[in-house]
Amino acid sequence: MFQEFKAFIARGNVIDLAVGIIMGVAFTTIVNSLVNDVIMPPIGVLLGGVDFSNYFINLSSTHYDSLAAAKAAGAATINYGVFINAIINFLIIAFAVFLLVKQVNRFMKKPEAAPAGPSRSEVLLEEIRDALKSRN
Repeated sequence: MFQEFKAFIARGNVIDLAVGIIMGVAFTTIVNSLVNDVIMPPIGVLLGGVDFSNYFINLSSTHYDSLAAAKAAGAATINYGVFINAIINFLIIAFAVFLLVKQVNRFMKKPEAAPAGPSRSEVLLEEIRDALKSRN
């Protein structure tokens, strides 16, 4: 069983998958920063100083001024602002992956091969046919 496991781990696609996951985690950190630090502040300013990450519905009877205060108190909340940020993160990541796959497909696209001429045997058969036609 150890040999089978070793063969499984040594396969190229498992290593490629591991590299992909590591790169995905690193890319997610960059996208989170892009959304939270670059995209959301101007959107918040355009919407009158709104910070989406601080939008929540408090399910407890106590009032909290911020999501951080509610979390610190252990209150049950529905964090729809964080969800909006997650949707924006997803859309940015999906668009970036789309562009990446589009470029990879463009580079990997093989040029269309010119139609091949008839094979040697087809040429010989045509010559035989033409010779037979000319005999009659």
